[in-house]
Amino acid sequence: MKVEKKVLEHLTKCYSIAPLIFRNEQHFLVAAEKEDRCLLFNMAGGLVDTIWQGPGGTMSMVQVPGTDGQFLATHRFYSPNDSKESEIVIVTPIATGDWQIRTLVKLPHIHRFDILKRNGIHYLLACTLKSGHEYKEDWTSPGKIYAAVLPNDLSGFHEDNPLKLEVIKEGMFKNHGYYPVMEDGVETALVSFEGGICQVIPPAFKEGPWQIKELLNTPASDAVLVDLDEDGEKELAVLSPFHGDQISIYKKQDGSFQKVYEYEKPAEFTHAIYGGDLCGKPALVVGHRQGERNLLLFTWNKENGQYQWEELDKDCGPANVCHLIKDGIDILISANRETDEIAMYRITP
Repeated sequence: MKVEKKVLEHLTKCYSIAPLIFRNEQHFLVAAEKEDRCLLFNMAGGLVDTIWQGPGGTMSMVQVPGTDGQFLATHRFYSPNDSKESEIVIVTPIATGDWQIRTLVKLPHIHRFDILKRNGIHYLLACTLKSGHEYKEDWTSPGKIYAAVLPNDLSGFHEDNPLKLEVIKEGMFKNHGYYPVMEDGVETALVSFEGGICQVIPPAFKEGPWQIKELLNTPASDAVLVDLDEDGEKELAVLSPFHGDQISIYKKQDGSFQKVYEYEKPAEFTHAIYGGDLCGKPALVVGHRQGERNLLLFTWNKENGQYQWEELDKDCGPANVCHLIKDGIDILISANRETDEIAMYRITP
């Protein structure tokens, strides 16, 4: 594929990316992992506004459904060793340069979260990397998955009246990876941790139970389901182990996922992941933050019946990547954390 790269801005330790509909137009957000800014861009790559100067520590951002520019974000998760004060905040546009920020819920070590919808009900799903630590690299307190019905009106929530969450799964060491996956018309989530990969399915009705299915028991950092070979059944693409160097693809055989492909080189500190259509064909995009620090594209070669890969960019160190479409052209926005670049890649066949 042909790749045109444009560096939009330099942002120290840029990390989180999210699409945002604002003033009836598609935009996207990019925020920093450390104490730095959150920026709003239009689809031409122009800087529209600065949402905040700090505190940063932003791992995830998600638009509140049905709103004009309101979104949720994590604050104060600066690293696995500095995340005791982390929380989810509500960010609401007031005017240019003026965005109201208030607490939705304080949740130590909150790393990934999302809003899932089923049968007209919105649910907040929140994943903590761990539950506590007493010293650097302390992984003795496993993370959890929390959930709550998300009201349509968030105006009444603040630090003194936080959203109440319930634990739906615990005992999850190094609970790092999250990816939304549409399955049989239902918005679901893949959660990756030391114990493997599970698929989390929202309740069919408001007071109903959450369903959690184990897909793989191999330690994983991130994963996505995507039908790369277009045989009608999705493969499971896995980055492993936690912040590891392996990129693998699994296919379901006899009712369970079996490894059928592994990238032949170590991809140190795998992190960024996208699975879905790219230029009209299913694709997997992976970025890794150490070693060669490349942004890689994996597809299926119909002619020889094998998975193939190519480099979209070299020595850039992506932390996260987001796929968007502008005027029919595929766009990848990458937070190239290790080079402090917010980059836009225009991808064509």
